Amino acid sequence: MMGTERRSMVMTEEEKEMTAYHEGGHALVMMHVKGHEPLHKVTIIPRGRALGVTMWLPERDKYAQSYTELTARIASSFGGRVAEEIIYGKENITTGAAQDIQQATQIARAMITEYGFSDELGPLRYSENEEEIFLGHSVTQRKNVSEATLKTIDEEVRQMVYLGEKKAREILNERLEDLHAIAKGLLEYETLSRDEIDALLRGEDISKGSDEGEMPSNGIRTSVPTSGPVTDIGPEPQPES
Repeated sequence: MMGTERRSMVMTEEEKEMTAYHEGGHALVMMHVKGHEPLHKVTIIPRGRALGVTMWLPERDKYAQSYTELTARIASSFGGRVAEEIIYGKENITTGAAQDIQQATQIARAMITEYGFSDELGPLRYSENEEEIFLGHSVTQRKNVSEATLKTIDEEVRQMVYLGEKKAREILNERLEDLHAIAKGLLEYETLSRDEIDALLRGEDISKGSDEGEMPSNGIRTSVPTSGPVTDIGPEPQPES
């Protein structure tokens, strides 16, 4: 899904190290935030436009997601950006988290405007008419939200996103040594499965081949170069798809 491996792509040691910490941050938050789908694999081998990929897999087919699961996805979205800030300082954060921020904002807005997860706004739908154009004619769109309500929605979305970022920061600060261990493992082996990460964090020595295997068709988070758009694909909560 993400394209073939780009082992010929030239990356500096600094870029590889930052990618390792970025993907390690995603992985560590996924492992420890309550309600997130299980971590599957992490790699810093470029694929397509992506410099690194962190994957999770759902344990079963799901047709709805809970408040806890959605807030966990927001938190994991900020794992890479927060890891960069902790390790390199705020002034050295890259644009690799652009799609992560977009995804977190979209999830938070859907929680507030579609799923009724705001105590302030209650269980009402606030999304505007988004019907497709039919037979060449635009469907009349009616604005059904007041300016005051729009302001409240923005404040609720901002608070939801900030809480997710705060949770990611708490996890990474509490487990900073684990973050270093995962990044070091990625720099050495390039690709790590969840079992291999667990072994590394227990202080065990791992040996592995170079076969990365097939990438799953869902649960993919990527970091890309700053010269182009980022890609972030994951299981979509129903009925958001």
